[in-house]
Amino acid sequence: MSSKNIELNQKTTYETFTQEEYMEMKEELLRPVQKIGTIGKLWIVFLVLVCCAGVYAYYVQETRSKYVTVSLRDYTMWGVYISNFVFFVALSLIGVLMSAVLKLTHFEWYRPLSRIAEVIAVAAIMLAGVSIVAAMGRPDRLYYLVIHGRIQSPIIWDIIVILTYISTSLVLLFIPLIPSLATCQNHLHNKPKWQMKMYKMLSFGWEGTPEQWKILKRCIKILTVMVIPLGISIHTVTAWLFATTLRAEWDSTNFGVYFVSGAFLLGVAAMILAVAIFRKAYNLEKYLTPMHFDKLGRALVLMSLIYIYFNVNEYLVPAYKMSGLHKNHLLDLFVGGDAPLYWSVVFMGMIMPATLPLIPAMRKPLPLTIIASVVFIAAWFKRYLIVIPGLSHPYLPIQDVPASWKHYSPSLVEMTIVAATFAAMMLIVTLFSRFFPIISVWEVAEGKLEGKDEIINYK
Repeated sequence: MSSKNIELNQKTTYETFTQEEYMEMKEELLRPVQKIGTIGKLWIVFLVLVCCAGVYAYYVQETRSKYVTVSLRDYTMWGVYISNFVFFVALSLIGVLMSAVLKLTHFEWYRPLSRIAEVIAVAAIMLAGVSIVAAMGRPDRLYYLVIHGRIQSPIIWDIIVILTYISTSLVLLFIPLIPSLATCQNHLHNKPKWQMKMYKMLSFGWEGTPEQWKILKRCIKILTVMVIPLGISIHTVTAWLFATTLRAEWDSTNFGVYFVSGAFLLGVAAMILAVAIFRKAYNLEKYLTPMHFDKLGRALVLMSLIYIYFNVNEYLVPAYKMSGLHKNHLLDLFVGGDAPLYWSVVFMGMIMPATLPLIPAMRKPLPLTIIASVVFIAAWFKRYLIVIPGLSHPYLPIQDVPASWKHYSPSLVEMTIVAATFAAMMLIVTLFSRFFPIISVWEVAEGKLEGKDEIINYK
């Protein structure tokens, strides 16, 4: 078989595709890798500068910690870094929902989305780890945690599932990428020698033989099945970190599903944003179509309703009893100092995405992207509300401390580090899309036959 055709060697694809159509698709999906424009270069420089600012802020924190994280006290020992950690762990479930679940349930419209979801998942879980290191204050403690960690500790559980999940996610991202690496090797031009050698080395001599396709698809299926329980367990164990700590807000048996359902809602919102950005930035309107926004809008409604259900479970029972420290905490959320933020998150992060996309016009690309942006921001503040107010009402209040110790607001250094984690995540995704096709050519081409009716009959 010609080297130009080694990416695809499947009869069903060529029954649907002519050779010319297939080569045209390949050319269009390789275009972002072939050339980076001025705007793309400026975007990468901007992200690098924000990351450098975060590194400097972390250096300042490590050398002058007690002066720059002024609000982190014995009351609020977990600050915005842990909120950020929970957010990124939730975001990492995007790969489970948008790739694994849809793939196993045979929703063919997932195909252009799968690689986008997987690379975001990998980047998110990496930055979750960075957020934990920033929160520790002393990175050398990671060594002691590994050497002296006890299996009875939920923190050790979290480390185990995070490492397992990131390893599986990396493999799940890489295995379907192998045919695309061979395509890059054979079709890209005017690229540095090191880059071409990278494609050759990582493609492991892929030739697209039937035996290779059989092994590849078997591996993908096994990894897809594995990543679902791993993804759910990572956020469940993260929830247990809170639920096993003696704080009024976190004293809940609902926390696992409460966290997971919120993660799935965030994943759909993030996917909408990613699709909108890549669609416009790389001129992929032909592959990321209004049909995908319609499907994602419907998924947003479903996930919002599920999340609302678990929120009602989380707050209704303690609010009905209004006993002890639960009363103080809930009054702060419902009518106290945290009420404006809490009700804003409820409205914009749950009610709005559960209702507006029910209107077909709201599932069009532009309005749905705006809704998803609001949900994405509200999801971050939701994690802030889970972490910070819960620390303000310990079961054993500390005596004779300044009143300021009971209140927390992140410092400029903390927010700079948080901003750098978001910049780092976007930098990872951007660089990936500049070295590898962000939409899998072979998966889209293969799905033309299986998903043809679903796509053509969309209205």
